[in-house]
Amino acid sequence: MTRPIVLGAGPAGSMAALLLAQGGSQPILIDRNAEVGDAICGGFLSWRTAQGLRRLGCDPATLGARPVTRLRLFAGRHKAEMPLPETAYGLSRHALDSALRQLAIAGGAQLEIDRARRVAPGVVEGERRHWESPAIFLSTGKHDVRGEGRPRKTDNPALGIRVRLPPSAQLDRLIGAAIELHLFPGGYAGIVLQEGGSANVCLALRKSSLLEAGGDMWAVLQAVGRDNPHFARCMACAEDRLPVDTIGAVPYGWIAQDTEEGVYRLGDQAAVIPSLAGEGMAIALASGAAAARSYLQGQGASRYQRNFARRAAQPVRVAKLLWHMAESPAGAHAMTLASRIVPPVAGWAMRRSRID
Repeated sequence: MTRPIVLGAGPAGSMAALLLAQGGSQPILIDRNAEVGDAICGGFLSWRTAQGLRRLGCDPATLGARPVTRLRLFAGRHKAEMPLPETAYGLSRHALDSALRQLAIAGGAQLEIDRARRVAPGVVEGERRHWESPAIFLSTGKHDVRGEGRPRKTDNPALGIRVRLPPSAQLDRLIGAAIELHLFPGGYAGIVLQEGGSANVCLALRKSSLLEAGGDMWAVLQAVGRDNPHFARCMACAEDRLPVDTIGAVPYGWIAQDTEEGVYRLGDQAAVIPSLAGEGMAIALASGAAAARSYLQGQGASRYQRNFARRAAQPVRVAKLLWHMAESPAGAHAMTLASRIVPPVAGWAMRRSRID
């Protein structure tokens, strides 16, 4: 029997591997790391994501996730706050990815550790060996693999930055059961408490904004705080400069409209939704499930990819519009004001940026 290969044991890959194993396909799940890391993006689980995880037998609450019931929106000194449609969660990628990887292995997937150098239809060229299969599920997240890279069409790409603040009573009082979005010229920052009380602080900003700060990531964080007192108070909970994780050239808004036959693109390799929507994990899980079911039903990769592109189009389009508005001072102020005066506007945006 030909065994499908799943490259990448994040949420999308683990979901695909689990369903493939349940369908009797005995998938090989390849990841470059034996120890599960803590990816920069995806530390917020929307209510839709939580529902999907529970159906898998993976309840975020049992993993220690922090409930999130409210959204706070800041644009400088302007603020709006509103309830989420349903309870969401703050959970580190380390905790989530560990749980999903174990589910896939327990379900029958074979885990192999190797670093892919190149991917082409029918083959994954790894550092250890070449892996051959007519069905390859590409789920490497925001990291491209040679041979199957995504297009880079901008001179001012988006960058991702992450800092983890240690637990403190002050931090708990400041953030509580909320997800915060802080809008600033050229980008935005999200803050949410996760298991253990630590705060995940993630920024998406243009490369030009980093260059204006002299390439100093910590200087970017300080600059955001100068215009936003609440953000500054949160960052003051860190006693010293903390390690800053980064990822470059994130193609927010990109969707794979088609694919080479035999290569199923999942997660951020299928659609990259701007992270302010908080729907990245839902897209990852949905793509993994859809790709596995298409394969088990004998449908080709191209058909799956076109169908999934249609599903992802609306949430990505809405999130991309919100992202571009948030990048400008006028747009950020308008978003905050509209959310405060007409709360249903924010509710509409939240609902329209969910994948079905």
